[in-house]
Amino acid sequence: MKKLLGLLLAAVIAFPASAAVIKNVELTGEIQTIASDTHHALPNEGKEFKYSRGAKTRAIAGLSFNVVEDVKANVLFQYAYDWGDHNYTNNGFDNGKGMYLANANLVFSNLFGSLEATIGRQFYGDENSAVMYFGPNHYNAEGLNYARALDAAKLVYSNDTWTATIIGGKIANWTVDNMNVNKYDDYEVAMFGADVKANLTDALTAQVYGYDFQGKKEKLYYGYQWYGEDTHQGFYGAKISFAPEAFRMSAEYARDMAGSRVFKEHADTGYMVKADVATDIEAVTVRGTFLYSKHFWNAYGNYVPGLLMQPFFTSNNDTMQNVYNYSWLEGTRMFNVGMDFRPADQWTVSLDAYSFQRRSASHTATYEFDAIVKYDYNNNVQLFAGIGYAKYGHDDTSDRQYGITYTTDFSKDNTKGQLGMLVRF
Repeated sequence: MKKLLGLLLAAVIAFPASAAVIKNVELTGEIQTIASDTHHALPNEGKEFKYSRGAKTRAIAGLSFNVVEDVKANVLFQYAYDWGDHNYTNNGFDNGKGMYLANANLVFSNLFGSLEATIGRQFYGDENSAVMYFGPNHYNAEGLNYARALDAAKLVYSNDTWTATIIGGKIANWTVDNMNVNKYDDYEVAMFGADVKANLTDALTAQVYGYDFQGKKEKLYYGYQWYGEDTHQGFYGAKISFAPEAFRMSAEYARDMAGSRVFKEHADTGYMVKADVATDIEAVTVRGTFLYSKHFWNAYGNYVPGLLMQPFFTSNNDTMQNVYNYSWLEGTRMFNVGMDFRPADQWTVSLDAYSFQRRSASHTATYEFDAIVKYDYNNNVQLFAGIGYAKYGHDDTSDRQYGITYTTDFSKDNTKGQLGMLVRF
């Protein structure tokens, strides 16, 4: 960490501006450490698999400062490693395993009087989104790798009624063969998109969006939803949210698009429906989620349902998270009910139950039950712990048409425990 901060300081000193110009310098970042132990019977290999065992740390640190009036610079570096693994910081930046440039951008406020522009490497999206998020994820050991980012130009117009965003650039790819990055992911992917949110009333918000990805150099046949030589792959959708006081609900619909041009669909295109509801009753929040998808997977979301099943449900890696991969040949039907209880100011206890099935419910559901405790040590430091249990309820006859033979004893118990720390500054 001392070396990282020293490099950041050197970068600021080398910046082509006088000390009088650089103002309001702030150190920003976070450090997250998670230790976990998972025992899971893989559904198609018939053996126990400890896909997450040990401890991991990801550190993100950098500086934000005003260059001139209405122009702000952001620089962030990141380093992720497994405890006991080699130390690769001496490899330099963007060179194999080592330290990576997470953010490097300039933010222009009051551009032409009403716009904000962000130019350079940046995070983008909502961390809880099922379709679009580039940035660090939290609270789960399987996602504790390098945070994804975009090399892009983003333009935002916002007032009290609506916010419009357009963005274009490329996905920042750290490497292809290292850091759990899928070797089939794109070496170079361009993206373009737009997002419009409107505050229809104080409690009602509507959102529409669309994103197109181009430049795929390698193709991975993944079920029958990967469309070979298509030059455009993306998705579009809409979301409506209603939040009057202590009650909240939302509904979202998104569809894949893929072909030789933008806004082209295949005959058997994928789609997703996701609905959320929650209500606050004094110190308790009761909530529920329903997700239904047909194939849909051309998304870059970060919705992580549960502690135990989610690595199989999300195909979690550093360059693309497919949140509908539990039944990747057909689609997914998922139910979640949960509650958050705050017994004291610094404590939150969450209990969740999940049901996972194929879209057609052609087999009995796999159930997962989780308990998570979070303790706010202070405003910047949080400690957390979680345990999960899953029981398969699978009928393998539904997969025989695809040539898949399951040998797992589905009566086996699958468990996970984890401890973690998150420090933000």
